[in-house]
Amino acid sequence: MRTWVNVALSLLTLAICTYFVWPDAASRAELGKVFGDLRLAEFAPYLAASFGLMAATHIARTYRWHSLLAPLGVRMSNAELFAISSVGYMAILALPARLGEFVRPALMRQRAHLSGSAALGAVAVERIIDGLGISLIVFAAFFSLRGPNEPAWMMSVAYLALAVFSAATIFLLMALRRPQPTVRLWLALSLLPRLAPNFAKRLEMWLLEMIRGFSVVRSGRHMLVFLAWSAVYWTTNALSVWVLARGFGLPLSVVGGFAEMGLVAVGITLPNAPGLVGQFQWFTVLGLSLYLGPGVTTSGTHLHGQALAFAIVNHLVQVVWYVGMGALAIATPYVAFADLRAHRSIDAAV
Repeated sequence: MRTWVNVALSLLTLAICTYFVWPDAASRAELGKVFGDLRLAEFAPYLAASFGLMAATHIARTYRWHSLLAPLGVRMSNAELFAISSVGYMAILALPARLGEFVRPALMRQRAHLSGSAALGAVAVERIIDGLGISLIVFAAFFSLRGPNEPAWMMSVAYLALAVFSAATIFLLMALRRPQPTVRLWLALSLLPRLAPNFAKRLEMWLLEMIRGFSVVRSGRHMLVFLAWSAVYWTTNALSVWVLARGFGLPLSVVGGFAEMGLVAVGITLPNAPGLVGQFQWFTVLGLSLYLGPGVTTSGTHLHGQALAFAIVNHLVQVVWYVGMGALAIATPYVAFADLRAHRSIDAAV
């Protein structure tokens, strides 16, 4: 039932975001003009730099997993970790409703002899720290833009993202010190023990097992290495956005690149549309409007055409990279198609 609810929310997100980003006749004309005026010889260095930074992003995002797995007693080769992570990232992009998040834990469980719950716990730490880091970047960038002309949604989004991931961080830290009382407190606040007592008991057991995956937080050395790789990941990701935007002639600052990356990252934490279609483009254009003015969202303007062209190509770069890396990973001996079906069992256990 939960899966179908997530899929329904994912399709709703697809419909809403596609509606807002779909170009009308005037915008299609400007979009065609932007692509028609694009000179490959001039654009190619920006595109190559963007792919190069994507490669650095992928490496940093993948290799920081060594620090997550080491406190759990798991040792994997770089090649095996790269293959498993690449397939997982492809699944996150391709599958709706965040179902791809279960692929990496399933593969880790099979290849590293790690319980599914502990593997999900490691993913939870990754997501919480990423979310907190990205929300801090968004908050700082948006805070610097405050003024009489700021859109009403700007600081609301910044405060909401920061509040959600701060609460998740508090849960993580509390769970490490007192696992059972923390889980029971949060379950009580959710009212699940009263509404669905049997489900609440199963969920409590699953959460307590999942907390094993939080072990990296107890290891100062591994945590510092993880944060260092995360900083590289966030920085190269933001720079790839900035470089590609400059290739389309958009006068986006480096700080704007970080804010743009952050807002898109916050936006896609929602039940994601299949392939992030519409969702990625809408949040991209929305972020650009903060730094480049309202013309970005004004239909038929040349600036809107540039912004939409950038959003489409940036999304395409992401799709080509992650699908390409995932396909290469499946061709290795470390991942098999049979393994990919294992994520269903983890999904059912949640």
